[in-house]
Amino acid sequence: MDIFTDLSGFADKYRNGIVAVGNFDGVHRGHKALLTKAKAHAKELGAPFGILTFEPHPRTLFQAPTEPFRITPTSLKREKLKENGAAFLAEIPFNRDFAQLSAQQFIDKILKEGLSVQEIIVGRDFHFGQNRTGDIRTLEEEGIPVSPVDDINNDQNQKYSASRIRSLLRRGLIEESNEMLGWEWEIRAKVIHGDKRGRELGYPTANMTLEDVLHPAFGVYAALVQIEGSDEWHKAPTNIGIRPMFETKTPLMEAHLLDFDGDLYGKTLRVKPIQHLRGEAKFESVEALVEQMDRDSLKTRELLA
Repeated sequence: MDIFTDLSGFADKYRNGIVAVGNFDGVHRGHKALLTKAKAHAKELGAPFGILTFEPHPRTLFQAPTEPFRITPTSLKREKLKENGAAFLAEIPFNRDFAQLSAQQFIDKILKEGLSVQEIIVGRDFHFGQNRTGDIRTLEEEGIPVSPVDDINNDQNQKYSASRIRSLLRRGLIEESNEMLGWEWEIRAKVIHGDKRGRELGYPTANMTLEDVLHPAFGVYAALVQIEGSDEWHKAPTNIGIRPMFETKTPLMEAHLLDFDGDLYGKTLRVKPIQHLRGEAKFESVEALVEQMDRDSLKTRELLA
């Protein structure tokens, strides 16, 4: 999948394509339906299949979020989009200048001049342009063929949506989140030097900052961890939060890889929280903390056996 962050260099071979348009944070089952339709149309017409999205997420420009909210930061989002078979990804920088484009300018500069689209595939409630003044009718009036995709729901008649997935993750409901996503949610982060407390307690941990990814419910998770350069997944009781016993100011992710002994500093890990075991707690003593860590490790082994 070729990636274009500047449409001035957009390849001619991808013009006259069928393009799916959206933010696609999470690349969830609802997005999958839209992408699948675009891919099918492209195949029928013998046209390139592409995706148009925006980075960073528009919410970061308009709402100045107080905490990270991205389900899929840029690199992971690209990877999940690539899995849908697109030939190209047009990733438009979402800044003040872009946000001030009128609906007409968006059509002229992006869809016509920039991409020369043959057809776009969007959600039924798609809006664009300054103050969201453009919609499907605007596109049709300007001669842009558009195929809208209706929202789809799960078996509980719940709409697949990024906002719902964020809510589930913030409550530690990983299984429900993954069902909405259609894939196992993960956090990717580089291992940093910590205060070595875990090693002193007999539980050495790989310490990572959460950075720009959504913070799930704080607490301990049974997780699977993969080390960069390896295909193996390790079982790991993993704490996400501020560690009430030691009062960390910035939320951290600390994974204790079971049956592993090696240097992880500087390496990037893929961490898949599978089940929320318990919330964070402040224990009466270090001994009580270690006893709980023993139980967390045993439970992780059992769940992920």
